[in-house]
Amino acid sequence: MRPGDALPPLERTINLVDMVAYAGATWDFYRLHYDPEFVAAAGVPGPVVDGQVFGALFVELLQDALGPKCFVRELSFTFRNLMFAGETVRCAGTVAAIEDDRVIVDLTATILAGDHGPERPAVRPARATVLLGVADGPGAADGPGAAR
Repeated sequence: MRPGDALPPLERTINLVDMVAYAGATWDFYRLHYDPEFVAAAGVPGPVVDGQVFGALFVELLQDALGPKCFVRELSFTFRNLMFAGETVRCAGTVAAIEDDRVIVDLTATILAGDHGPERPAVRPARATVLLGVADGPGAADGPGAAR
């Protein structure tokens, strides 16, 4: 792996069932994400995908590309457009830098053209710092706070 290398992209269609499951998993039951009547009353074209779903998809992309021993240490991103139930997003990454035990990856999330409009950025810019083979949190095997 070298700077400039592209990671294999991840495409996912997020449907209403996915959004209800995500709401249950995160205890985020804001009705804009799953209630068609609430959404219609708000004048929005459809239930809105929770923005944190993009973080979960980025982590999946990174782990798929870098392996099960990678640890996403930092992840930052900026929202650009709403994504609605039934739309498909393509997440992609490019290696920006490689340091001793980590990889810096520039990421994008693009909503593909569909019923709610043309192709458009969902998230941009986005960047992750991924540790390779180590974790540095309290649950790390050799890190601070590890059981000895």
